[in-house]
Amino acid sequence: MNQAEQPVIRLEGVTKVFMTDEVETHALAGIHLEINSGEFLSIAGPSGCGKSTLLSILGLLDSPSDGNYWLNGSPVDNLKLSERARIRNREIGFIFQSFNLIGDLTVFENVELPLTYRGMRAAERKARVTEALEKVGMAHRSKHLPSQLSGGQQQRVAVARALGGQPLILLADEPTGNLDSKNGEAVMELLSNLHREGATICMVTHDPRFSRFAERTVQVFDGRIVEESAASLAGAQSA
Repeated sequence: MNQAEQPVIRLEGVTKVFMTDEVETHALAGIHLEINSGEFLSIAGPSGCGKSTLLSILGLLDSPSDGNYWLNGSPVDNLKLSERARIRNREIGFIFQSFNLIGDLTVFENVELPLTYRGMRAAERKARVTEALEKVGMAHRSKHLPSQLSGGQQQRVAVARALGGQPLILLADEPTGNLDSKNGEAVMELLSNLHREGATICMVTHDPRFSRFAERTVQVFDGRIVEESAASLAGAQSA
């Protein structure tokens, strides 16, 4: 990857308009954004400001109404659904607020499943899953079911599932939203550690306590980026 030449993600003039009962809702308006390799970016703002819509577009779960999106230097605006799905599986790691683990699969099987969809050989899958679970401190729970884990442990497994595919970027949508403050802090420490090891992370949050873990924060309000700042805690966390 030519890290110095191009950002992992670049948006130019991205808008999103939803049509319902002849009413236009402008969720995003003229978004310009770049995310560089190895960066930890937080997208912050109040509920309803458009930040989750923006993350859905970044994750190829939705398409902009207008504007351009480049992922690792390649335009993704007009890709077929099958190609978007392939890129999501190989290039993007998702971490959701609700964990989204499959209840009747073990921890190991949950992390392995996206790799199975790739047609990856069993030996390589096992190595990838083991490494990912070790990174998040959950290798000792590999045979447990999600119901046997705490919320914080389930989110760690969800992070491992995202890591297993060795994606270009991790997209985290309110990753602490279903956790108490102690487990929320622990998950943020985990993401900070992954960032220090080189992971590129983009996180949506409405909580300023957690946005401060990122290197850079963009504030979204009424579908626009209204402010950008470097976080004061980023240096302290790695000290």
